[in-house]
Amino acid sequence: MTLRRTTTLFSASILALALMPSGAHAADPATDDGNWPMAAKDHANTRYSGLNQITTANVKDLKPVFTFSTGVLRGHEGAPLVVDDTMYIVAPYPNYLYALDLKQPGAPMKWRFEPKPDASSQGVACCDVVNRGAAFADGRIFFNTLDNQTIAVDAKTGKEIWRAKLGDINVGETITMAPLVVKGRVLVGNSGGELGVRGWLTALDAATGKQVWRAYSTGPDRDVLIGESYKPYYAQDRGKDLGVSTWPGGAWKIGGGNVWGFVSYDPETDLVYYGTGNPGPWNPEQRPGANKFTSGIFARKPDTGEAAWFYQLSPHDLHDYDGVNENVLVDLSIEGTQRKVLLHPDRNGYVYVMDRRNGQVLSATPYVHITTSQGVDLQTGALKYDSKTEPRAGEVVRNICPASPGGKDWQPSAWSPRTQLLYLPHQNLCQDASTSQASYIAGTPYVGADIKMHPGPGGHRGEFSAWDPVRNTKAWRIQENFPVWSGALATAGDVVFYGTLEGWFKAVDAKDGKLLWQFKTGSGIIGQPISYRGPDGKQYIAVLSGVGGWAGAIVAGGLDARDGTAANGMVNATADLPQQTGMGGMLYVFALP
Repeated sequence: MTLRRTTTLFSASILALALMPSGAHAADPATDDGNWPMAAKDHANTRYSGLNQITTANVKDLKPVFTFSTGVLRGHEGAPLVVDDTMYIVAPYPNYLYALDLKQPGAPMKWRFEPKPDASSQGVACCDVVNRGAAFADGRIFFNTLDNQTIAVDAKTGKEIWRAKLGDINVGETITMAPLVVKGRVLVGNSGGELGVRGWLTALDAATGKQVWRAYSTGPDRDVLIGESYKPYYAQDRGKDLGVSTWPGGAWKIGGGNVWGFVSYDPETDLVYYGTGNPGPWNPEQRPGANKFTSGIFARKPDTGEAAWFYQLSPHDLHDYDGVNENVLVDLSIEGTQRKVLLHPDRNGYVYVMDRRNGQVLSATPYVHITTSQGVDLQTGALKYDSKTEPRAGEVVRNICPASPGGKDWQPSAWSPRTQLLYLPHQNLCQDASTSQASYIAGTPYVGADIKMHPGPGGHRGEFSAWDPVRNTKAWRIQENFPVWSGALATAGDVVFYGTLEGWFKAVDAKDGKLLWQFKTGSGIIGQPISYRGPDGKQYIAVLSGVGGWAGAIVAGGLDARDGTAANGMVNATADLPQQTGMGGMLYVFALP
């Protein structure tokens, strides 16, 4: 591990700013109830715990206090939930839901719910059979299964209340995201962009499971729920039926734009924010046009689903960059003006700071090495592609940076209102790519690209960085051997946590990135760490260990390291991972003595 400071972190003015709360999204020990009721902790997607018993001075004394096996040996990308005296865990397929009793020593299981998803769904899962977590609201746990079901379970008894089938595995649809509950609506999106699946976000009535609305990412305005309230900031996102006219023929029907990342909600604007996935196929020559409304960010009214604005991060996405990464909602002083902003570290390599009221890009700054574009025009909002790295059929295009998983994939960042920094787990990967004609057959891969990824500049494959969204620069960074595929956790004790593909769970100083503590788990960590207050009043840290997902596919899928194109080229970059970790499925919980 290599640590670099890239700026002087705290001048007097920055220190003063760090001590100010970030609007309504700050939390402290007096206001934090100690629960973790949704994957991101709060609707603003901060992943910040106001608990402060664990500090930079005492974190070195953290010890494991109990573990729990999920019984599944695949990629564990989820976040445990904690509500009062109970912890809830959703496993990868077959998507067991567990309730653990935190009042008892060792946290024994209260109950287990088995949803029994269709086994065939495993065959159409793009990037492992993962699940990213659940949501608690009104005494119920809401979660998704790989075969496109959303289920509501009584949080106390584990009894099923309702289930709704939202998609069809026969055309390649799956669901891997964590739902979000907003104003009595359960928001759920689908996966399947690599199989020509048309993307959508659906709202279900939390009480009954009945569909309230569905907003597609492609197609005519009536399907995308675009009406009179739709007012995008930039001209290129305005016009009638852009979800059809920016595609050739009927390609929008199999065009991707899936919603498998995290959803945010701001009660002040009364808008939900989420990203849309890549267009299909990966071969861009088969789909001339901007390919609306893929690889961008939507803002919608949660009651009706009606779109308020959209911004396309990567028009005519050339490299599978998607737009699904988390949108973190904070209030910041930008150039002397207090702004309600949305922080979005995108796969295309830029950290976007946007006005969340209207979608204006205030800044877009590289956080990784980029050869695919030459910046973002803040006047027009346009991404300026570099033609030298544009895919061309029948030709190997080299040194495409970042690689298709982007500067950062789904693995979520964390925000600290104390330091005013966004903590980014990400990768340092480039790739060589060639494209070819892809044929659409329902339920089969629809890609048209051969990829081989490799380490980026410096030779390391991952980083954990602290990003200053006011100065638009890295405050510090830690270099890691493998892509950092876990989520981040920030705490009021000024300690930040993350995990590595080799299985190290680490605590670092939020101000300067100094390594304070680490613990070797049994398998690579791609889960989302959380912090909670136990029934005994103590602060705990929890994380799921279990390698898999795209980055860990070579281990979880037992792939041949000699085939560099396996896992859409990831194996070429992670061929040595099986020598560093094995499969697993274990919860680890830590506390001070």
